[in-house]
Amino acid sequence: MQGVGFRPWIHQLAARHGLAGFVLNSTAGVVMELEGTEEALAGFHLDFTEHPPPLAAVESVTEETLPDAGYKGFAIRESSSEPDAFVLVPPDVGTCAECFAEFRDAANRRAGYPFTNCTHCGPRYTIIRDVPYDRAFTTMAEFPMCPACQAEYEDPSSRRFHAEPNACPECGPHVELWDQRQRLQAGGDAVAATQRLLEQGHIVAIKGLGGFHLACLADDDAAVRLLRERKRRSDKPFAVMVRDVEAAETRGVLGDEDRAALASPRRPIVIVPARRVSAIAPGLHWIGMMLPYTPLHHLLFAGAAYEALVMTSGNLSEEPIASGNEEVAARLHPLASHFLLHNRQIQTRADDSVVRTFEGRERVMRRSRGYAPTPVDLGRGCGQLLAVGGELKNAFCLTKDHYAVLSQHIGDLENLETLRVFEETLEHMKRFFRIAPVAVAHDLHPGYLSTRFAVGMEGVRKIGVQHHHAHIAACMAENHLDTNRQGPVIGVALDGTGYGTDGKIWGGEFLVCDYAGFERAYHFRYVPLAGGDAAVKEVWRSGLAYARDAGLEVPFAVTPEAMAVVDRMIGSRINTVDTSSCGRLFDAVAAILGVRMKANYEGQAAMELEALANDDAGVYRFDYDGGELDFRETIRSLAGNAADPATAAARFHNTLARAIAETCLRIRAASGLGQGLRRVCLSGGVFQNILLLKKAAHALRAAGFEIYPHSLVPPNDGGLALGQAVIADAALRG
Repeated sequence: MQGVGFRPWIHQLAARHGLAGFVLNSTAGVVMELEGTEEALAGFHLDFTEHPPPLAAVESVTEETLPDAGYKGFAIRESSSEPDAFVLVPPDVGTCAECFAEFRDAANRRAGYPFTNCTHCGPRYTIIRDVPYDRAFTTMAEFPMCPACQAEYEDPSSRRFHAEPNACPECGPHVELWDQRQRLQAGGDAVAATQRLLEQGHIVAIKGLGGFHLACLADDDAAVRLLRERKRRSDKPFAVMVRDVEAAETRGVLGDEDRAALASPRRPIVIVPARRVSAIAPGLHWIGMMLPYTPLHHLLFAGAAYEALVMTSGNLSEEPIASGNEEVAARLHPLASHFLLHNRQIQTRADDSVVRTFEGRERVMRRSRGYAPTPVDLGRGCGQLLAVGGELKNAFCLTKDHYAVLSQHIGDLENLETLRVFEETLEHMKRFFRIAPVAVAHDLHPGYLSTRFAVGMEGVRKIGVQHHHAHIAACMAENHLDTNRQGPVIGVALDGTGYGTDGKIWGGEFLVCDYAGFERAYHFRYVPLAGGDAAVKEVWRSGLAYARDAGLEVPFAVTPEAMAVVDRMIGSRINTVDTSSCGRLFDAVAAILGVRMKANYEGQAAMELEALANDDAGVYRFDYDGGELDFRETIRSLAGNAADPATAAARFHNTLARAIAETCLRIRAASGLGQGLRRVCLSGGVFQNILLLKKAAHALRAAGFEIYPHSLVPPNDGGLALGQAVIADAALRG
């Protein structure tokens, strides 16, 4: 509740009902004492529960009757700090309607000011250095308020009453435009000059809430190609910031839930069907768009000839997002010609969040700005634990009381720079939330940097957690599934890579599990991949492996020499790894259909296969061999259908959906639990595929199952740490 205007609202509510007493922030939450008539207290209680501030989330209230204290009036007292107490730290939120109206009002003293905010909007998590959430513990401490701002801050009737980032042009941060060597302009002139640079085709690094964006005109194909070249991002989709919802409608097909997600205070990137394929997302029929979420962003569009900008993370591929002015000078000079900076320090980096909508709800694909560090309520108590997540799309998790606090998206833990950001963020959040972990949960893969970090920790118990069990446990936890009272669930965990208990690479898994353990009921047939990780990028290797396993001779658009080498590796099992990966099966199908031979980013082949699929309702045959799902007949059928790849892609999705439902029916029939085993959790990165998710959900419901997909945390490895944490808690409980 801190940082959302809660104390000012309580002050105003108490005055309205004629109550005396006080309210204060503490590291344990918000504490208040109220004194008045029973009628006044009842009226306060009704307003308190039914009409909280826009950003407040009241999760629990503890009440106690006290003797009369004889309070005179109502006061907001100084914040207090209680050792080891838990406090909820708010995320950053987009500019509210009231601030936007002031920002656009030429007569207002904040007209055009790029750091306008109030208790209902603006920076929070990214500027907080410590709790309680007071200005002295934020990066705004460097900007003493002018008399006018101080008066607002102290006025209970003001929207900026105790708004910690409160500022104006007289006393707050300011912007400057630099080129590679020197400062060019400041203030409004700097923004106007930035607009001109963008219109001329330049790439500009722009400092935001949680880090830098690299920006260029979305409709300037030459600028987009140059940005791809400099960022070393040949095909991966770029996010686009559009002027308003109307501009978004011209580029994407929006449903009501998409519009609501775009305009929400969290302001995520929302992935929607694109109206046309463009250089923004080559080969895909979707586009990721977001609305301006700071006054500075609104300024960039004010009066401009353009209505859409590429806004991608300010970094080279595989590096952490840049956040500091000195850091950007070293890291982004090769990427941008100019730099729009400001002098408010970013304490904590946070990328933009990404969502898709499904069945009327947001489904988070990347959980960061606007969402983190809002906790997941576990619905039950949990010890103080750390779960370090996996390697790709890393986010860690801390638990305390009944909360699980996931970090913002850290990135792929494949280099020391990202590991340093992981470590910095972990120390920051442990201090925020007063958490001293007694145990650390980690993936079983011994080569992950996250696993090595966990194993190297001293004074804590180490708990290894199987990758796919963690996926399903994360889905169970966010959906509050109680396996103690209601029994186990069927978990369908489909992804690219996960270290199995047999030392092989899993990824097409059907588990019967609770938080304490799991049984691997079925899995996709093992296929040998040549070169291991090399097959993730050279997806034709997967195609060749699955073709050979199905007894097929399939041509691939690679050199005969390369095919001969990989063929020998598969035949002699030299430098191969057995995998049941659903992700590699998608890669194989894409390669066999001629969709893609080499992936330039993770999941590219699968995404293009999803985009290619038409509405054909056909299904290919698949078989079972003991506990294995055998798709060799599927591969043979779709290879014969390669001349019509759109139909083959559709039938492949249909086949997977039917296989998921049929396998779950087999598990239920063999369990002896009958209809008791009817809950199915769907997790793993493959379920970012909305086409497959829709088809699987339909097939499972038709078979009488209750389905539980992800919503609050990503189905990919960004949600893995939540599952690790609740499994570790179960282990500690014995």
